[in-house]
Amino acid sequence: MDAKIDIRALRKTFKSLPVVDGIDLAVAPGEFVAIVGPSGCGKSTLMKLLAGFEHPDSGAVAIDGVPVTRPSPNAIVISQHGSVFPWLTVRENLMFGLSGKDDAVKRATADHYAEVVGLKGFEKAHPHELSGGMLKRVEIARALAVKPDILLMDEPFSALDALTGLKMRNELLRILREERHTVILITHDVEEALYLADRVVVLSPRPTTIRSVFAVAQPHPRKVSEPALQEMKDAILTQLGL
Repeated sequence: MDAKIDIRALRKTFKSLPVVDGIDLAVAPGEFVAIVGPSGCGKSTLMKLLAGFEHPDSGAVAIDGVPVTRPSPNAIVISQHGSVFPWLTVRENLMFGLSGKDDAVKRATADHYAEVVGLKGFEKAHPHELSGGMLKRVEIARALAVKPDILLMDEPFSALDALTGLKMRNELLRILREERHTVILITHDVEEALYLADRVVVLSPRPTTIRSVFAVAQPHPRKVSEPALQEMKDAILTQLGL
């Protein structure tokens, strides 16, 4: 099967400082890949390259065989920082990215995805009336509403408390069972990577390259406390120098 995302010999330098130093990775359609690495190794730079916000010095990223040269609605970024417009309601936030449709269709699409992420009844609420977990649901719903093939997630749950983060991870898995997307997740949380992903990619310190790749065969729902996953966690932490 052809790769959905094909990363070849990717390199990026900032002000003579090498940050990404030769990344090669193929991601299959519908695959969930988590990327972990030491702090400051270049994970967020890699995400910007994948999303088209930065251009590589050499190498390339291709989606469905087409080189990525700019951001595309086919690959949506969900970041740790949040991007909900505070002056818009939930419904208006979800309608914002929908173009080329009349208002009735936009409204129906927005309300459908509000329901998908568990926000039915909050369509008219403003962001200041929502909890942190609910705001993250709005971001995910807005990404899904434009029907992208790819979700690029840059530590999306890192600002949430442990219980809310677990709920959001379970919610994400539920959504992915219903609407199949290819996902790349950047995370510093090894247990989160093992809980969610089909493969975990471990990056080296900067200038970053791929140190190792772990396939996670356990079906969902998973318990990270399982001995096999604990062994994998220990191996990943060893790769990270911990």
